[in-house]
Amino acid sequence: MSDPFVGRVIPADDAGVLIPRRVFLTRGVGVAGRRLTSFEFALREAGIERCNLVRVSSIFPPHCELLSRDEGVGLIRSGAITFGVLAEIATDEPGRRVAASIGLALPTDPDRYGYLSEHEVFGQTADESGNFAEGLAAGMLASSLGVELAEDTPLEHLRRLEIEGMIYRTMNITAAATGDSAGRWTTVVAAAVFAGY
Repeated sequence: MSDPFVGRVIPADDAGVLIPRRVFLTRGVGVAGRRLTSFEFALREAGIERCNLVRVSSIFPPHCELLSRDEGVGLIRSGAITFGVLAEIATDEPGRRVAASIGLALPTDPDRYGYLSEHEVFGQTADESGNFAEGLAAGMLASSLGVELAEDTPLEHLRRLEIEGMIYRTMNITAAATGDSAGRWTTVVAAAVFAGY
């Protein structure tokens, strides 16, 4: 049986630029005696351990489809170079709270780009971290349009943000945990993974 992906050229747009057309959100928590192993376990729980992750920055491309986690994981091929925005934090302190979040600010107009933000933090709950990441993404989007958002803008306002007549929505995905009681490494990851071009 031949692999349909062997020898396949990844298509680029007219300018020869690689632009993702699909993305999915995922998260995971891993606990192990070694830090790297706990990271691996977190990636496994997130479903992205079998790819070679390349961290990228914060733009959600125009015409990019947001897939479910299951759809996205189904598109990953073992060993593939896979681009994504990744938030990761670890602790070996028993009871220490850790959280990793990806925030999104997405336009309702598919011709426009949006923003992704990553946030890694000690001491915040999942909700606090996720809300902060959402605020970061919304703030970056607004400032790119020449609008400054107040840092205390209510989350309900951010979730349906209107700027210059355009409507944007925000969301987040967060992994949170408390440090293992036996002092083993606890790692949390959250990711926006680009899975199609």
